[in-house]
Amino acid sequence: MGHMKRHGRGGRRNRLFDYGELRLLMLAMIAEKPRHGYDIIKALDERFEGNYTPSPGVVYPTLAWLEDMGYAVIEPDENNRKLSSITPEGEAFLTANQASVEDLLSRKAPAVKASDVPEDILLAMKSLKSALYDRLEEGDAGEAQIKEIAAIIDEAARKLAEQA
Repeated sequence: MGHMKRHGRGGRRNRLFDYGELRLLMLAMIAEKPRHGYDIIKALDERFEGNYTPSPGVVYPTLAWLEDMGYAVIEPDENNRKLSSITPEGEAFLTANQASVEDLLSRKAPAVKASDVPEDILLAMKSLKSALYDRLEEGDAGEAQIKEIAAIIDEAARKLAEQA
């Protein structure tokens, strides 16, 4: 698709992580040392200078996925809190994806904080998001209409990128 490109590959990111990248980053973090879910949330918040803080609703299911895949084991610590540790399978997965891991570990916080975005732009973004959800909730958008909606958004992104 023509959506904004990943950082470092010729364009701006429309989000910090693409599909599966947070899983890989979290696995790398527990490879550094065993961690609790809260520790991962706090470490990511610090790493990205408060510009990205994953919710527990993202972190804990991701840890469960890593465990289901055999990449991590989750066991109670001495305080009966769940502690995630990497498995040999997880180590092998990190080794096989070393270039991606290095990219993720070197990734920096977004240059613009949400608090720096002018109110008019925030309202416009919320309006667009609401319109998209409303349209998609109707459930009758066909393949052609979905492509048309994506093209409209891509065109707006292209125009914004050209203004820079």
